[in-house]
Amino acid sequence: MHFEIPVDDEERAGRFYSSAFGWNVNPMPEMSYTMVRTTPTDAQGMPSTPGSINGGMFRREGNITSPVVTVDVDDIDAALEKIGSLGGSTVLPRQDVGGMGWAAYFKDTEGNIVGLWQNAPREGGTSEAAGTGTVGANDIGA
Repeated sequence: MHFEIPVDDEERAGRFYSSAFGWNVNPMPEMSYTMVRTTPTDAQGMPSTPGSINGGMFRREGNITSPVVTVDVDDIDAALEKIGSLGGSTVLPRQDVGGMGWAAYFKDTEGNIVGLWQNAPREGGTSEAAGTGTVGANDIGA
């Protein structure tokens, strides 16, 4: 699970959150995204404190204009299918994110936009998912 915060000015927002909360912000211009570390991480980059989460920031545009909570799933396609059968709708279908995994966004029955994340297989692992293209933050909600 992680969070994402849409911003109008990445540098300004990075300074704000870093100063206000001591968060470590790491711009990734090649992905039009800023990684945000709110808590220490382990060797795999996962939060080492139980119950804590890290996240990111991206330029506000398209359909995603407010903060998003993103839920980890084993299979994004199956999750989107189930969400649709329960009255939700896909906002952005599965997109490859720089070989790290896949992201998608859906609208729930209450009108909230929620993210989904599926990790890419670790070195030597397998996965049935295949990316549909590479997504950068500017593509989210397009």
